Amino acid sequence: MALSDPRLWIGSTEIIALADGEGPFFSPRAEAFPEATAAQWAEADRYDPGAVDAEGRWRLQFRAYAIRGDKGLTVVDAGIGPADSPAGSWAPVPGALPESLAAAGIDPAEVDTVVLTHLHTDHVGWAVVTEAAVPSAGGAVDGNASADGATSGRRPYFPNAEYLLQRAEFDALDGLNPQLRETLTDPLAAAGRLRLLDGDTPLRAGRAVATPGHTPGHQSVLVADGREHALVTGDLLVHALQLLHPELAYAHEADPVAARHSRERMLGREPAITLHLATPHLTEPFLSA
Repeated sequence: MALSDPRLWIGSTEIIALADGEGPFFSPRAEAFPEATAAQWAEADRYDPGAVDAEGRWRLQFRAYAIRGDKGLTVVDAGIGPADSPAGSWAPVPGALPESLAAAGIDPAEVDTVVLTHLHTDHVGWAVVTEAAVPSAGGAVDGNASADGATSGRRPYFPNAEYLLQRAEFDALDGLNPQLRETLTDPLAAAGRLRLLDGDTPLRAGRAVATPGHTPGHQSVLVADGREHALVTGDLLVHALQLLHPELAYAHEADPVAARHSRERMLGREPAITLHLATPHLTEPFLSA
């Protein structure tokens, strides 16, 4: 996995791809997309040959993005995380996001906004970290709430950032992964760093756009300058199959109908609009829709 930092400019706004890991999916890819035909698989493999390994397994990238604009620095998603992260049961932890941030010249302390597209474990891994995994400069954090709000030895990895999550996603947390209350949302709330959004919301860099379906409160981030747009998708689409055929459902979507509508709405555009996609799981960090 290369720790280079591919970049895309939309006007004066810079979008930086931040690699965190790569590895095979936990089940056969045909089970993940049961409605895909052989012809559709062949088309997708031609489009993204890096997404299938020599054994025919679905190979995923795990990636976050930084958006640097005139008003601040935003990170979209927080990858798979350190060795003790919730994604460790299936993803190739520890991730390399700290190294990717350093390669891009980004100090976690300068990030002012973190957008969590949704609450699957491979997107929140570095959002909150333990003292054991990532020692702080000031020494150990005890198991109770500390002066900065840390609880159970956990603290926000981006210490000065406001973490943004759709309220619909927060409300669905117990159905998605109740463990994340203790490991993610409670520490963020205790630190005064969690803000819940209600639908589309302007950001310091771009705009949060509600794209429900993959999860109940999934969101993406849209950056626009005139007729040139970039969409940081989150898991709006997880494989080239869904870019080429937005109607195809992914087996782990909470609401496949809503997910399809979100894909069709976001990928459909006026002919005059140039749309770039920044995707966490496809091989190339930036694509043209």
